[in-house]
Amino acid sequence: MKTIAFHLNNLERGGAERVVVNLSNRLVKDGYRVYIATEYVGRHEYEHDPAIERVHVGLREEDEKKGRIAKYLLRIRYLKEFLTEVRPDILVTFSHKADYRALMAAKGTRVPVAVAIRTNPAIFYDHFIDRLQLRHLFPRARGIVYQTKGQKEFFDRYMHCPDTIILNPVDPKYYAQGEAPERKKRIVHHARLVYFKNQAMLIRAFLRMQERHPDYVLHIYGDDSGDGTKEKLEALIRERHAEESVFLMGGDVDFETVIPEGAVYAFPSDWEGMPNALLEAMAMGMPVVATDCPAGGPRTVITHEKNGLLIPVGDEDALTGALTRLVEDRALAERLGMEARKIREIADPDVIYLQWVDFLKKICSQSGA
Repeated sequence: MKTIAFHLNNLERGGAERVVVNLSNRLVKDGYRVYIATEYVGRHEYEHDPAIERVHVGLREEDEKKGRIAKYLLRIRYLKEFLTEVRPDILVTFSHKADYRALMAAKGTRVPVAVAIRTNPAIFYDHFIDRLQLRHLFPRARGIVYQTKGQKEFFDRYMHCPDTIILNPVDPKYYAQGEAPERKKRIVHHARLVYFKNQAMLIRAFLRMQERHPDYVLHIYGDDSGDGTKEKLEALIRERHAEESVFLMGGDVDFETVIPEGAVYAFPSDWEGMPNALLEAMAMGMPVVATDCPAGGPRTVITHEKNGLLIPVGDEDALTGALTRLVEDRALAERLGMEARKIREIADPDVIYLQWVDFLKKICSQSGA
């Protein structure tokens, strides 16, 4: 295995995109030739090693006025042309629609495709048209990488190829060092402001907890996704007259500095893949309260009452109770935080990188690449 290609929509800041960039950076340093084939260039993309060859396989200017079906076929055609010209030893796909495009484009090229599942399949892969494509296209995959057992259980009915479960790597800058910092009377959370993160429930639960602990504040860090969530959160804060206790802090901060100052970390998502923010908070030694959301990301890394607290999805009462419990029982909170730090042992970048390389080599070997 000498040449590896990744295919996804863009490198806009997000969990899958970060994994692709970090993995690609490490691969080129180890002497592999790496291509990242994307549909378009996003506004706020991750920077990558200049040795990585970025290729545009999306629509061209002259295609924009064409019909929907023509555009879809052109995307497949352009990706196929890339595969035919470059002949990578393997193509790894990292998003829902990119999976289908890659499996169609690779037909006849003899380039093996590995699919990386990055989200809750019940949300993105369980519609009628998806079930048809899963049945007819996914058996062409030569390998599949999951983040959770929940994802694997969903796809097992369609897949008959090698598979593995690999966590997202945690950047060592988030590793907690030495003694825990002095905790401030602050609940913290960091993630994009987007509807499925359910930051609104966190605000409501915090305000209920604050009735017993009025000296606490809530800091929510994260960039605006542009889906209207930020505006709704701002309206909720105004409606509850919480301007002096609930703060939307934005995403342009060093999370490894501000997150460990909090007393409790809250993760209220309705669904996720394997959330980087949660892994980072655990690596920073935070006492964590997280929803046990599908497709099982939090459950994969948290054992309830051992290294964090798990609560049902959408349960505002449970979130209020868990926040209150950790604010009032600081011995429990710090014990959970110390155990949470051990996530670095299984999510260290070196560990995760070797798992990826070993699995991709296995696929290439079985495919004759």
